[in-house]
Amino acid sequence: MTLDHRPLTPADHLWVRVCRPGWEDPFDPNFAPAHGGRWTPPGSWPTLYVSRDVVTARMQVDRLLEGTAVAPDDLTDDAFELVAARLPRHQEAADLVTAGGVAAVGLPPSYPLDADGARVGYEVCWPVATEAHDLGLDGVECRSAASDGGTGRELAWWPRGRTPRPRGGRVPYGSWRSTDVTDARALFTS
Repeated sequence: MTLDHRPLTPADHLWVRVCRPGWEDPFDPNFAPAHGGRWTPPGSWPTLYVSRDVVTARMQVDRLLEGTAVAPDDLTDDAFELVAARLPRHQEAADLVTAGGVAAVGLPPSYPLDADGARVGYEVCWPVATEAHDLGLDGVECRSAASDGGTGRELAWWPRGRTPRPRGGRVPYGSWRSTDVTDARALFTS
């Protein structure tokens, strides 16, 4: 496997994370290794999953509701919250956004979907994550699996003892559920 990587773009980007109102620390990266995630094999390393933009955060809510009888429009304005943070500068992440980066690790060109239109499974992603982690990269920047067409962007970030710098407070779902809210800077003070 040849792993393409690049600096996180842009370095001072405001990343967002969907959380439940009761979460004490929405930036705690220790849930993922306890349960496993797309870029976190079970029992491995702390990982914080964040969305690149508000559009991808809305896709995350849609994904959380899959398989339920609840639609996003059924939710109350306080069903979810959005938090934002900047990550430490000068980091590099595995590139699972570009066609070249996806091809370099042997994932299908249609990633996050396979050739049959199903989501690529976690177990297929774990060797890529392990390679990136072992190389000392800071995470995986990827096409979001919450977006079937791969239009959403997210980051699986490995803190390695560093902490994100939260910006603003918690913003209730009713303030960002609208399709005309796309830029996190409109919701959070920097």
